[in-house]
Parts: sequence; structure tokens; C-alpha cells
Amino acid sequence: MGEPIGDKHVVKVLRPFVRAAGPMVDALRESDPFGRTAQDSREDTESSTVRARLAEALKSVKVPGSAAWNAMDVDDRVDWWVNRVGRFTALLTAAPGLLGALADRFPVQDTMGVASQGLLLCAIAGEHGVTDVAERVRLIGWVLFERDIDPDLAAGKYEGYDVAGEDARAEELSRDFPGGKRLGVKAGARTLWKLGRSLFAVTEELEKRPSGRFYHQALGALPVVGLVGNYFGERSALKKVAKRASTWFAKHR
Repeated sequence: MGEPIGDKHVVKVLRPFVRAAGPMVDALRESDPFGRTAQDSREDTESSTVRARLAEALKSVKVPGSAAWNAMDVDDRVDWWVNRVGRFTALLTAAPGLLGALADRFPVQDTMGVASQGLLLCAIAGEHGVTDVAERVRLIGWVLFERDIDPDLAAGKYEGYDVAGEDARAEELSRDFPGGKRLGVKAGARTLWKLGRSLFAVTEELEKRPSGRFYHQALGALPVVGLVGNYFGERSALKKVAKRASTWFAKHR
């Protein structure tokens, strides 16, 4: 067994993640990433149908900037984000070929799942008015990894912290999706994939992240219907993440 992972290493991994996740959260908030999928994609017909149905479903929900959105409270907005992120992840995992050879190196569900949970937490933080990278790092550390990270550590304020390395890593993770760019499916898939892979630098910690119920895992192990089990398992996990985040904000706000 290796040495226990310290908070400093977790911070080193999470700070670039948070910075790279920001532009994707903004894009998910402001635009429909699925609008041109059926026209632009060269994926198979079945995947296109899945994407089209998800896109159509998104049109029926309340969206940021609308009068209905402004009338919603924080809890309602968090529920919106659970659905938004969950459907976005389902789209990507249901569309074979978007990730190409990259998908052979890491488990697709785990990679997309942990990235989605971190993305959701960044979105929830925004709804609570929290934009500071250090505070988002503390939120993710507490919710996903059961760690109460010191504020100064979360801010990278300790001897030997590599600020230039953080800048380079954040740029690398968001290279396929720079700020201000419309969220296309392929760019979104590659960025979310990179974000998930980056968290595998703290592999032992990932076992602590919320997961689906036991019957989701049992269903996920079966052929053919496994995709359904995995999908609902990750949706269930996102709801758990949202509940844990609510607990964290109750303690820290």
C-alpha cells in the first residue's frame, strides 16, 4: 500500500480542475450544447436518436436568464443543474466514438462520473455566489473526498506550491474548450474526459465519491441493460452530491 494522499496533493489536483471546469459550467448555463448535434455529428443513427431526445427534453426545462429562472430559489436551481449535468453526461456516454482511443485507457463510467460530480459542484457553488477557486476546492474536497481542507492550503498558500504548474495544467485541461466558446458535443466530451482523467491522480480518493444504489450497480453489471443501470446510478449519485453540497453550505455560509 502506498503513502496516504495528503491535502496538498489533493489541492494540486483540484485547483486546475476547478479553473478548467468554469468555462464549461458557464456554457451549460448559457446555451444548449445539443442544438446542432444531429446535423453535425457523424455518429451512428441510434446515438443520434438518443442525443435528439435528450436535446428535446432540455427544451422543456426552465433556463437561466428567464423570468421563471429568476423566480426560482437556490434549491430549485440546484435541481436544474442535477438534470442538466446528468443529461449532458448521459449524452456523452451514450455516443460511441466521441472519445476515440482515449476511452480505452480509463473506465468510461468512472471517468465521466467523477468529472460530472465535480462539474456539478462548481455549478452549485455558482448558485450560492461562490466563485473563489479555493472555496470550490474545499467544497469538492469535502463532498467527494470527505476532507476538510484548510483555506490557506486550498488557496495554494504554502511553501513549494507550483503556481506556474497550476496555470499550465488548467490551460491543458481546457484547451479543447476555451472560455467564450459555444459548447459543442465533441469539445465538451473531450474536456469532460480530460477533467475526469485529471482526478485519477488521486485514485484512492475516488472510492469515497458518492455512487448509485446497490441495485443500480447490480443492473450495471448485466449485459445490454448495463448502460441503463449505469446511467441511473450516476444520476442517483449526482443527487447525493447535491445533498452533501447543501450540508457543506449550511456549515460554511
